[in-house]
Amino acid sequence: MRAKYLLCTTIFLLTFSVNAQNLALPKYVNPEDRIAFAMYTVHENIVKLNAQFYPIKNFEPFEATLEIQENGKWVKRAEARIQYPGYTALFRIENWDDTIEAKYRVVHNKKAFYEGIIRKNPIHKDNFVLAALTCNSIYPQHGGDIPRIDIVENLKKIKPDLLFFSGDQVYDHSQHYLYWLKFGKDFEEIIRNTPTICIVDDHDVGQGNIWGADGKQTETRSGVSGGYYMPVEYVKEVERAQTSHLPDAYDPTPIQQGIGVYYTDLKWGGISFAILEDRKFKSGLMDLPKYAPDIFPNGTRDAIFDPSVDTRKLDIPTAKLLGDRQIKFLEDWTTDWENAEMKTVLSQTVFAMVNNYTGKHDREIIADFDTNGWPQTGRNRALAVIRKSFSPMIGGDQHLATVVKHGIDDWGDAGYSFVTPAIANYWMRWWDPKNLGKNKDKNAPYYTGDFLDGFQNKITVEAVGNPSAEQIKEGGKLSTRVAGFGVITYNKPNRTITFDCWQRNVDITDPNKKQYPGWPITISQLDNFNPKKTYQLPTLELSKEDQVVTIKKSTTNEVVSSLRINGKIFQPKVLELGSYTIEVGEGYTPKKYFNMYAEKKNKKKIRVQL
Repeated sequence: MRAKYLLCTTIFLLTFSVNAQNLALPKYVNPEDRIAFAMYTVHENIVKLNAQFYPIKNFEPFEATLEIQENGKWVKRAEARIQYPGYTALFRIENWDDTIEAKYRVVHNKKAFYEGIIRKNPIHKDNFVLAALTCNSIYPQHGGDIPRIDIVENLKKIKPDLLFFSGDQVYDHSQHYLYWLKFGKDFEEIIRNTPTICIVDDHDVGQGNIWGADGKQTETRSGVSGGYYMPVEYVKEVERAQTSHLPDAYDPTPIQQGIGVYYTDLKWGGISFAILEDRKFKSGLMDLPKYAPDIFPNGTRDAIFDPSVDTRKLDIPTAKLLGDRQIKFLEDWTTDWENAEMKTVLSQTVFAMVNNYTGKHDREIIADFDTNGWPQTGRNRALAVIRKSFSPMIGGDQHLATVVKHGIDDWGDAGYSFVTPAIANYWMRWWDPKNLGKNKDKNAPYYTGDFLDGFQNKITVEAVGNPSAEQIKEGGKLSTRVAGFGVITYNKPNRTITFDCWQRNVDITDPNKKQYPGWPITISQLDNFNPKKTYQLPTLELSKEDQVVTIKKSTTNEVVSSLRINGKIFQPKVLELGSYTIEVGEGYTPKKYFNMYAEKKNKKKIRVQL
């Protein structure tokens, strides 16, 4: 057994050395360089930091320590065992004082030292900056051989308060560890000193597409029947490396095959982020032939190109998108406003199909099941919960930057989403509708306005980073293939959110450089739940400003909306006539006003003494 282990280890290290050299990683790692990089979060005075190591060799220890510089001296604050496979060590410090900035270092074998900075909570800053990135292909044919220096340098200039990598950090489908090291080394100068949210998507776990189906095993990488293809330990290693530093999971109960979960929330800088796993519980496609045998006479497939298909038939009411567990999480998160002024939902991708050409601009795609436009009922259920907290949504995956206002029963009755462009963009997509969008602004591009997407979901398109003919022709450089990243700025005093969309290889601080056409876009926090048709409850006049106001249906106690208002005056709006309960304040004893009736025009006022 020992001989077999040594043989496997030798083969791995030899393969690592050869492939690492091809990826510009060190062929041989000295003991003093054993630590590759680290990423961390701080949430509710808990630091979680995950250190990534190069392969542990010979008799080197599988333990490491985390030290904090205090009064000029390094003090050990945590210990952790290096986990195999994957060579990661997760550290945890509780009762952390997040009002200070502190230097940290990870120590291994008294020889390797890796330093960074744990930032103080930027809760007093007026403007909170989130940088969002996605789709980090490393293959030369994807443009991945071009260094990421331009992105890192731009991020260092704007100094984001938080980083968000929304998935597909790794595109190799069998060697996650090796290519994860490459990802970390490319971005280490920004992630070592900045809190970082990282979630996994299909390519990270070795699949081209994924419908997680609560973790069941699938027999093919296509995954159309739902589930995970790679060995369980592979999937666990991926999630351990990329997500174990996130705040503790809302409900850590594993799914099928013992695969873990990480969906959770993070509060930082006065912003509360819900972190979703929007593919993990998503239903597979195996039931589609039963519901639509005329559309799928030969079995399931992941896309439809036939324009005669009525895609409304593809909605399976029992199919899941987020799953019941994540919906419950979102419901609970909606009313938790402690240390939060604004909220945002972070996901792998957009809850709509905002593309109609994929790969090549040669034939129109009618239905793309890889998007969160399907299943429609599950999509609408998720959006109906997300809008309750007036949250925008940030995601990636699509290789096509978009800003969309979602609709459920009517156009614009749900929140905004911003999908950022890919870091490296080989597989291109387009939003190129044949007909003009309805209700578009007079001088806006033809592809903006109100549309039905491929699954007949209501969407209002505000901006799209479509590839141009020149960009397609030029091809080779990333700056010509609509690659880039997003920046989201939250102005807390004004409660506005600005979406910026930048291309690669430009200095974004240069006033002569422009963003992708259509950006920047600024919205109000209230725009994320501002339907055209609403009914009014009485106007609230509060004795204290910036209080939490929660609206519930009187008959069911279901939460309709919850918001930390801006100022002292607020008039709640609801979607239906009827009786409601208004709760003002936080904690266990908010002030409650029962049997408040919604009216089309409500002139009543309530003075709330707090």
